Amino acid sequence: MSAASPDDLAIAFRSVARRLKEAQADAPGEVTASPTAELHGLVEQAGRLMGTSADPGAVADAIASLPADQWDDGTLDRLRTIALDIGRLLRHIATLAERD
Repeated sequence: MSAASPDDLAIAFRSVARRLKEAQADAPGEVTASPTAELHGLVEQAGRLMGTSADPGAVADAIASLPADQWDDGTLDRLRTIALDIGRLLRHIATLAERD
């Protein structure tokens, strides 16, 4: 996702809630609590970066609403890094849930 466009990032953030629910499956909350908290912290960072709440849907909406000529490379790069880290955490959560 290092070359992800803002549209790609909006899609990625819009799917976070669904992907988290799928990753956690039926695992008890304590099994996935730490990486889930870290994931929420990353969404919060993205929300602050985009001037919105710590809701992945709100982050996606903010990303989608910013015109292409208003993006700066630093913000885009940081959002890409956050999205990659969220993906890593989702895979980790799924692995933990499978082991339970």
